[in-house]
Amino acid sequence: MSITHIAFELPPADEMFRAIVERDSAYDGVFFTAVRTTGIFCRPTCPAKKPRQENVEFFPSTREALAAGYRPCQRCRPMESSGDAPPWLRDLLAEIERDPSKRWTDAELRVRSLDPARVRRWFRTHHGMTFHAYQRARRLGLALVRISRGDDVTGAAYDHGYESLSGFRDAFARLFGDTPGRTRARERTSAVVTRLTTPLGPMIAAATDEGVCLLEFADRRMLKTQIGRLRRLLGSAVFAPGTNRHLKRLEDELRRYFDGNLQEFGVALDIRGTEFQRSVWERLLRVPYGERSSYEQIAREIGRPTATRAVGRANGDNRLAILIPCHRVVRSDGTLCGYGGGVWRKRRLLDFEQSNR
Repeated sequence: MSITHIAFELPPADEMFRAIVERDSAYDGVFFTAVRTTGIFCRPTCPAKKPRQENVEFFPSTREALAAGYRPCQRCRPMESSGDAPPWLRDLLAEIERDPSKRWTDAELRVRSLDPARVRRWFRTHHGMTFHAYQRARRLGLALVRISRGDDVTGAAYDHGYESLSGFRDAFARLFGDTPGRTRARERTSAVVTRLTTPLGPMIAAATDEGVCLLEFADRRMLKTQIGRLRRLLGSAVFAPGTNRHLKRLEDELRRYFDGNLQEFGVALDIRGTEFQRSVWERLLRVPYGERSSYEQIAREIGRPTATRAVGRANGDNRLAILIPCHRVVRSDGTLCGYGGGVWRKRRLLDFEQSNR
């Protein structure tokens, strides 16, 4: 997926150079760095040795960098969507999804010419856990879904790769903080979580049986807090790696959205919040694609004309980025204001939608 045909305003040069020196992931996708002495262009987060500032040129997209005669870096691969699984890992990920109950050993990885240490590093960077921890969480997440629906604990354990009930119970309790039996008795809500790649960076998505309840950019500082709040709203819901029909539809609709072929999402949403927050979010859903509204306008339209600040807080508390289009809210004078995913993403989403209306 790519939206690189749109021209964007770049940050100040000193700010961009600081970002590449510090490998600041918040700027991944904002600009690309080209080095005159090597003829190569990179992401801001590239681990290669940093060039001298006078040898650096900045571009808003890969298209402009290529047109200027630069070639893409082979280390940070700027032509690939940020967060995409690299080609060497894709077959393994596909096999995991075909049979999530399978336990992969380091020896089996080596048979497939995969370095276990390299696989571990990628999963730590992109999922915050080792490959084996990811496999374990994936298996337990699938077992949790079955147990929460009333299935037999023994069958769930053996069907998802566990050879003993005691081992299954111990692993389940370590991950979810409770035993399988008590989890089923409480009928707690469960949510599956996955990671999606977009032209604006990776996003974390979660869905219950009711619909998508979370869609946030993976680098958002408030992500952990948002997940904690959502768990409480869902009744101490358990989140585990996986997918369901809502997440599959979301992935398809996001791809079509960024391709410029979809302007209104149809995926089911599981929206949790206070009555006031829900009134703000429901009003945001009615802001048309490619248009903008203001905090003051929304406050008036929900019958709370003096609640502009509260509208702003509800806007910031939105856990469904893009789906509930809080990026379409600006100040009354038309200038951009804060956005959880970063103002640069807000600007790109607005420009992208306006150009595709």
